[in-house]
Amino acid sequence: MSGGLDLGDVFAARKAIAGIAVETPLVGSAALSEAAGVEVLLKLETVQPVGAFKIRGAANALANLDAQARARGVVCASTGNHGRAVAYAAAELGIRATVCMSELVPRNKVEAIRALGAEVRIAGGSQDAAQAEADRLAAEGKTDIPPFDHPDVIAGQGTIGLEILEDFPDVDTIVVPLSGGGLIAGIAASVKASTRSVRIVGVSMERGAAMKASVDAGHPVEVVEEPTLADSLGGGIGPKNRWTLEMVRALVDEIVLVPEEAIAAAMRALFFEEGWVAEGAGAIGAALLDKPHVDRLGRRIAIVVSGKNIDMIRFHRIVAAAGGAD
Repeated sequence: MSGGLDLGDVFAARKAIAGIAVETPLVGSAALSEAAGVEVLLKLETVQPVGAFKIRGAANALANLDAQARARGVVCASTGNHGRAVAYAAAELGIRATVCMSELVPRNKVEAIRALGAEVRIAGGSQDAAQAEADRLAAEGKTDIPPFDHPDVIAGQGTIGLEILEDFPDVDTIVVPLSGGGLIAGIAASVKASTRSVRIVGVSMERGAAMKASVDAGHPVEVVEEPTLADSLGGGIGPKNRWTLEMVRALVDEIVLVPEEAIAAAMRALFFEEGWVAEGAGAIGAALLDKPHVDRLGRRIAIVVSGKNIDMIRFHRIVAAAGGAD
């Protein structure tokens, strides 16, 4: 497995997170399959206790802390879902948590983290500014739990890949939302270690896709964060990225960027066809079910629906609109 992780790390993570994260359903979608002309199954990370996949990586990272680190408390930077996951897992394990967030994070995500008992610190207008505050607190003694670039976090997210292969062994392609790369790196690593025949495709928004820019450049690239329906995919990959960039370059078969109107259409498709609420970042994989993308994906597709944490007033406005960012 690339980056020094092996399949044993993912199986160990599966044991470590049991009781905090859940094994999520992989459900068929007759309506989306008929419209796309291929078999489509949806991996519903929306049913996790925090409404998103991030609980897997956070729970694994916290479970692996020693007693001294637990006593000092943990800190993380987050665009919302990672912070919520760290707060939830920390509460379950009796660990104090501080979550650093930028001013761009939607208020509903900030309040959800506070409700779980974590301290929230708002720092600047970018994810990098939030990470700088987390770094400062880590230098004072707290243990930093990175949102993606950490082997325990990656291994935790990789448990999704194990579940997909068990439930859908004939899958041709797994479509995964792409931001900092922890989710797709974990899934790709666990899947590719089991079978090389499955394609892994990452999807991100056209506005500020840091991993795509970094893969193209061959090194971490800073991007300007812009408002997007897929706000959970915002932020950079970190100037000292050690794990995910290398793993994405080595293991991901294709990265596709989609416009705002395609993200909105994907959110509407999941809601109106299947009744699933998904935030923009969670729904983005369904944007590849339209031509010309779907023609390259094979006949059996699993799409990771990674999260549902969106303000419902905003969600209803998006699904009722003609498309585009609001």
